[in-house]
Amino acid sequence: MTNKPLVIVTRKLPDAIETRMRELFNTELNLDDTPMSPAQLADAVKRADIIVPTLTDRLDSRIISQAGPQLKLIANFGTGVDHIDVDTALQRGIAVTNTPGVLTEDTADMTMALILAVPRRLAEGVDSLRAGEWKGWSPTWLLGHRIYGKRLGIVGMGRIGQAVARRAKAFGLQIHYHNRRRVGEDIEDALEATYWESLDQMLARMDIISVNCPHTPATFHLLSARRLKLLQPHAYVVNTARGEIIDENALTRMLVAEELAGAGLDVFEHEPAVNPKLLNLPNVVLLPHMGSATIEGRIDMGEKVIINIKTFVDGHTPPDRVIPSML
Repeated sequence: MTNKPLVIVTRKLPDAIETRMRELFNTELNLDDTPMSPAQLADAVKRADIIVPTLTDRLDSRIISQAGPQLKLIANFGTGVDHIDVDTALQRGIAVTNTPGVLTEDTADMTMALILAVPRRLAEGVDSLRAGEWKGWSPTWLLGHRIYGKRLGIVGMGRIGQAVARRAKAFGLQIHYHNRRRVGEDIEDALEATYWESLDQMLARMDIISVNCPHTPATFHLLSARRLKLLQPHAYVVNTARGEIIDENALTRMLVAEELAGAGLDVFEHEPAVNPKLLNLPNVVLLPHMGSATIEGRIDMGEKVIINIKTFVDGHTPPDRVIPSML
């Protein structure tokens, strides 16, 4: 591409990133930040040389099959690519990139915040104070559970899972994990982590479960109704990965029936829709998918997108190219 490629950005990005994109490329921005409809996405892939989608844009085979011959790169603004049919894109000669690594610490911070907030009943305390219910200190009011010494089971020991483990170890939690591949002995030693080949066996023995794996066809409802039943009644579930990894209806039923102690959820199976029953549970902390929502993180993501596009336009392999074997 000798001329500036037409880059279509599907959502509002940080000003500094949009300005730099305008300088480098022929860029169409979404200034009002309204998610594109399927028809608008279809129009975008028909016209763009490069499209920059986010997790709210479902680029399935039906959309990608309408792409014009000039579309050669889908430069995703985000790490997860479960909203993109990567196989169909590659079959049509369209490369896909993402932004790994830059959100690790932010997401791990939010995971740790939920690991603290749910057992210590922080949201209940805030609600009570705002409702004017607090009458002063009491030795038996709003008692939670200490996390020191408890067993944390991490589902998915990639970058984020390891970052969560580092934080949790500092808080005195015992680190356990299940991963499709065992991590290196040096990592296990540093984290004092115990590996479980069987997810079922790990779930049955943990005090807190943290979901930190990507959403792929293999991890859809990985925490199924059957697996959730393996958890002990005093256990807590924290999810900052993707809502589809947990059977949300089954989780909700168990929380309502007090078969679990509580949950901290930053993601939902059908977001932005949230199961109304979850909204009314006092032992659940709910966040609006803000695990990676820091100014620094969003700028870092945008800079990675720009590097991927610039490298691709210059005729080189982008540093963050997604290959199916990685998923």
